[in-house]
This record gives sequence, structure tokens and C-alpha cells, in this order.
Amino acid sequence: MPASRPAPVPEPVEPDRVWFRFMRLHQRMLGQMTARIRELGLSIPQFDLLSTLTEREGISQSELAERLYVTKGNVSGLVDRLVQAGLVERRAIAGDRRSYAMHLTPEGRRLAEAGMQTQRDFVASTLGKLPSGDLVELDRLVLAWRDLARAADET
Repeated sequence: MPASRPAPVPEPVEPDRVWFRFMRLHQRMLGQMTARIRELGLSIPQFDLLSTLTEREGISQSELAERLYVTKGNVSGLVDRLVQAGLVERRAIAGDRRSYAMHLTPEGRRLAEAGMQTQRDFVASTLGKLPSGDLVELDRLVLAWRDLARAADET
């Protein structure tokens, strides 16, 4: 029987290298997803807004801006364009003359659902191909990194 060798010690990895790999991966995935969403005639911000409304229809533009992490001005212009395209409608909120509730039109809902299916298919064909144990570990690491970033925001 041959003598067993000890497992190789992994090389130390510099956080900067991981950061840059992560950022490059993000750019690549965003570019690929952007191309897929464009095939539906939408931009990523438009898709984000439509898909957010599938989760919580009837919210105000202010709430929508908070959920999308953008300014009220940005969301206002985006909503204006989606209203003109017949994908979103503003409805008056009883007792509030300054705010409107955002709702999807049937075509807006159809496009949002098509985009979400496109996203699910893309994720399944990429991240979904990793073994489940790797996904569990990746999820753990991403959550730990997120918590560190949140803590940095608080300081």
C-alpha cells in the first residue's frame, strides 16, 4: 500500500483578490441578465420596478423608491415612462391628494412575470448548477459578508 499524503494546505487568499473576482462576476452576470431582460423590451430598472410591484401592489412612489434604493425623483421619472408605456397606472389614494398608489396593468404584470421567469431560468443555468452543499456554504458566506457591510454602514 502506498503511503497516504497529507492534504495540501490551501494557499492564503487575499481579500482584495476575492473582492475583484466578486465584482467582475457581478458585472458579467448583470450584463448577461440585462441582455435577457432587454429581449422583453425592458431595462433593468424598469424590470426591478415591475417585479417589485408584483410583490406589493398599491404602494406609493415614496415606498417604491425605498424598496428600490433609489431617490424619489428617479422613481418618479421611471414611473412616468412606465405609465406612458401602459405598464403601470397611478391611482389616487383616498384622503391623500399628493400621493398615488402604483398598480400594474395586465401588460405590466405579463412583462414582470416574463422577466421573473427569465431571471429564474438564468439563475438555474448558472448558480443553480452548483452542488447544494456549495450553495449552502456560499449563502452562509454572502450573509456573513452582508452583515459586515451593514455594520460598516452603522459606524
